[in-house]
Amino acid sequence: MTQRQAPARLGFGGAAIGNLYRPVGDDAARATIDAAWGRGIRRFDTAPHYGFGLSERRLGDALADLDPDGDAILSTKVGRVLRPVPDRDLAVERQGFVSPEPVESAFDYSRDGILRSFDASRDRLRRDRIDLLLAHDLGAMTHGADHAAQMATFLDGGYLAMRALRDAGAVGAIGVGVNEIAVCEELLTQVELDAILLAGRYTLLEQDALDTLLPRCAALGVEVIVGGPYNSGILASGTGPDARYNYETPPADVTRRVDAIASICARYAVPMAAAALQFPMAHPAVAAVIPGMADATELAQAVTLATLPIPPALWADLIDAGLIRADAPIPLEIA
Repeated sequence: MTQRQAPARLGFGGAAIGNLYRPVGDDAARATIDAAWGRGIRRFDTAPHYGFGLSERRLGDALADLDPDGDAILSTKVGRVLRPVPDRDLAVERQGFVSPEPVESAFDYSRDGILRSFDASRDRLRRDRIDLLLAHDLGAMTHGADHAAQMATFLDGGYLAMRALRDAGAVGAIGVGVNEIAVCEELLTQVELDAILLAGRYTLLEQDALDTLLPRCAALGVEVIVGGPYNSGILASGTGPDARYNYETPPADVTRRVDAIASICARYAVPMAAAALQFPMAHPAVAAVIPGMADATELAQAVTLATLPIPPALWADLIDAGLIRADAPIPLEIA
């Protein structure tokens, strides 16, 4: 029986194969990447922070075999450098990852930090050229009171280094990978970006990006990649005792909204995760949606969810219930 192929807008998020929250063996990680390639996925995203180089190394080793001509779109990130931590217990979770790598990540948006991070990523990814380079986790959500200082360092040094890498042909495009809308708006008023990877901010639960960010990106020709389509898992697994929303325990209002969305999806026998994955794909400014996938089973499930037919009435009911905005583009057919 022929396996269902992934739609073009489904990409591969590499945090899970960096042992996000739990260990994933090398063989299982390789099987996941192999399965993604076999199902037609050709966009892969990673970062030095994901397992402290582990995700990049695993992805680089696999794509060296699967994609020797470098046809896949490969993105990684800068803004953190990896520093040795010889005394850490590598068997416990560190910065969200359970990684055997004896290093941890620290923010560095300086010119030197960006260039050092990029060179190390190229070595792990086994590629001279990276298709898309993203500055990782700028913004007040991450840096709080240090945001202004970190942004100044980036604009005065790191961004210029990224531009130079693009101008030299070592990078195909540059942008940011962030978890908040405000920093995207801030940057678009000051610098030129080719792409924005926006995690968790354009989902079934959150559509504020429709106000100005997505229209602005469309007008400027800035590619938008949506990460975190399940808002850290709650839109896939529901509101059970282990539910996470934005990496934390969900507040009561979010729990109520998720339960209401799940009820409407159940009415049409559609998994809520399918609606969550397909919803952001419908916006014309969104080039790809990149859920994390920890094993080959999750990969197969993601492809199924991304291609499952969803009755138009389901979307109409979500709008009527005030659960998604009436001005949000609605999936009709995912290609």
